[in-house]
Amino acid sequence: MAFFDKEMHMQKENVDTGRYQVVVLDRLNNRPVENARVRISYTGAPDSVIEEVVTDSSGRTPVLELKTPPLEYSMEPVEEQPYAEYTVQIDAEGFEPKEVAGSEVLPDVLSRQPATLNAMEQGESYQRVVIPPHTLFYKYPPKIEESEIKPVNETGEIVLSKVVIPEYIVVHDGPVSDSLAENYYVRYRDYIKNVASSEIYATWPDDTIRANVLAIMSFTLNRVYTEWYRNKGYDFTITSSTAYDHKWIYGRNIFDSIDRIVDELFENYLSRPNVRQPILTQYCDGKQVQCRNRGWMTQWGSKTLGDQGYSAIEILRAFYGNDMYINVAEAVSGIPASWPGYDLDIGATGSKVSQIQEQLNTIAGAYPAVPTVTVDGIYGDETKNAVRVFQGIFGLGQTGIVDYPTWYKIQEIYVAVSRIAEL
Repeated sequence: MAFFDKEMHMQKENVDTGRYQVVVLDRLNNRPVENARVRISYTGAPDSVIEEVVTDSSGRTPVLELKTPPLEYSMEPVEEQPYAEYTVQIDAEGFEPKEVAGSEVLPDVLSRQPATLNAMEQGESYQRVVIPPHTLFYKYPPKIEESEIKPVNETGEIVLSKVVIPEYIVVHDGPVSDSLAENYYVRYRDYIKNVASSEIYATWPDDTIRANVLAIMSFTLNRVYTEWYRNKGYDFTITSSTAYDHKWIYGRNIFDSIDRIVDELFENYLSRPNVRQPILTQYCDGKQVQCRNRGWMTQWGSKTLGDQGYSAIEILRAFYGNDMYINVAEAVSGIPASWPGYDLDIGATGSKVSQIQEQLNTIAGAYPAVPTVTVDGIYGDETKNAVRVFQGIFGLGQTGIVDYPTWYKIQEIYVAVSRIAEL
């Protein structure tokens, strides 16, 4: 109890604040759960509730202001924990109660805690998720060095002919050899957001976040493209072990700055001239764990360069060399149709507008705050308002314009609520 008392005292004395929101969905159909009761307390003192709220028709709580450590703790490697930890308890009629402990809140950043609820079965059960420490604040096993480009002259080594963004990847939640570890089917973008939220601080400069997200995506797509583990007889795409891959944490919160940047970049990966496969971009934090290879990126080093105004590609080339390039995947699987290549706004017409109108109407069936629209293929005020409401629910800039991030967010939510991907 002494540790918890100290932790709670530390958090009560915090001087900065971060924004926090809980998003509650029905696990069975990916639809929002309205009127769920959400209680928030300091981790270590779950009975001392500091906020109690209910979810709206979109399954979301109001955005709350919660105390955090000072911002500077996340800007330099220090001994003090740079984020506050909160426990979330969720109760909703017809669902099993759930608790998430260790949800992280950083200053000046919006943190969203997802929570999927199981329908109540006979006899009440209780779900509890514990989020372990952030990788920059805890010593996890260092990465085992691998070749950044896998050999292509071995029979069966490369089985895919082009780089495709997968809809799902299978995450083995443990080291490669742990046969008892669970496998989770995770949407690709959700996986990248989870890893980035686990491995860097969301308070860092945007271009530092972009550089790290690009490295995480390229590494992951190398595992997908080469079918690295499946070719070794395993039934998963990647592990959650830092010794082999990235730190992925089941049920963790996602930071808004990272969420936004992943949506902006998710079709990209890193490549070198005359190399078809995405590069296996390895890295270390550069403070607690030193890189085994000078050609690796250091996370704290990328933060320093971001502070100096380096762009994402400049940061990456500073570590990986000047022959590193940002490439774009040939296809994105699991979506009804790809980005048209231009923004949809007032005056736009045609099949792409009709598609968005139809999809918004389907989404409105699950998210009643989104107004239904007439499907006429004309982008008018009615459609623009529906898009603006959609953007507000899902944390996008409320422009009413279907830009690249909005297009793919509509596709993502449409697929989730209509279950196209599983038909």
